Amino acid sequence: MTTERTTPYDTLMKLTVQVRLLPTTEQAKALLATMKAFNEAASFAAKAGFDAKVFSAPSIQKLCYYELRKQFGLSAQMAVRAVGKAAEVFRRDKAKCPSFKPTGAMTYDERILSWKGCEKVSILTLSGRILVPYVFGEYQKSNLARLKGQVDLIYRDGKFYLHASCDIPEDPLLVVSDYLGVDLGIVEIAVTSDGQSFSGEQVEKVRKRFQKTRRNLQRRRTRSAKRILVRIRRRESNFRRHQNHVISKAIVAIAKGTCRGIGLEDLTHIRERITVRKKQRNRHSGWSFAQLRAYVEYKAKRSGVPVVAVDARYTSQTCSACGHRDKASRKSQSQFVCTACGHSMNADHNGARNIGFRARGATNHPHEPHASA
Repeated sequence: MTTERTTPYDTLMKLTVQVRLLPTTEQAKALLATMKAFNEAASFAAKAGFDAKVFSAPSIQKLCYYELRKQFGLSAQMAVRAVGKAAEVFRRDKAKCPSFKPTGAMTYDERILSWKGCEKVSILTLSGRILVPYVFGEYQKSNLARLKGQVDLIYRDGKFYLHASCDIPEDPLLVVSDYLGVDLGIVEIAVTSDGQSFSGEQVEKVRKRFQKTRRNLQRRRTRSAKRILVRIRRRESNFRRHQNHVISKAIVAIAKGTCRGIGLEDLTHIRERITVRKKQRNRHSGWSFAQLRAYVEYKAKRSGVPVVAVDARYTSQTCSACGHRDKASRKSQSQFVCTACGHSMNADHNGARNIGFRARGATNHPHEPHASA
């Protein structure tokens, strides 16, 4: 194993930083009124472009720029940004005319929003500029100086947020000769080839609690029940996202601390490839492995840790000590006993070791499994 690094290079990666605004009651009303007018204008611009069969921002702007300013009271740059929002959707799909929600995200740029130190932000509204305080965590604090470009104003659950992009320098890429294998699952969300386990027990408890609440609310079929269902979906999603952040951060820290790369299972289309019993479908559909993998990859990229995705087939049936493959070796969800050499260990740990071996082999570092058993 080597700790040698490649020559540093100027590589930047884009991250999104979220800060929460703390507007007064009057400021909140001004922000909400501006968002509604902006989205109405964006829908108007989209319809104008769709009817005229023009889909680029300059073409749509020629059609309705002055009307947007007159009818919706937008400033010059707000009108330009409303047209840009419509044109962005057309870049993805020109077959359907989009209609934006009243409180959809509103795009700001440097002309209509500016940061005033680490305490306030100046935002243009229909009634003029307002200075709004904002708060952030330690992670966001370290990146505030790098904020640049467009900012999205988000209204969610009665609160306002700014989503701003920033360019973060990546660490020089580690040159490694070994890989930390990571086996993903439901009972154990992740198990490393070192044997460290990240249990899914707490995630399953939360899932069951939300599922029970959802089932009771769905029986009511009232508007208030539907609103609560939306909030529950967000809360569960936020919980899973937080768990994946914690796990991915720990995995990357382990790999970087031991100067290794990370080997992950390629679980693309995993839901289509396997079948489960009816009572397990909800648990199965709640997998968020794609998100966990994405978090590991971007955190690893920022830390200079190489990541390799490998074919996960038969990793749970192959002995990490002798390389023998037999379905019968997987005695249970947690137990692996090789039918050839008798090697016994936790099944997920065994799978993680095989993933690590495959990652090393995929990067031209041949390895015989029994050599490190």
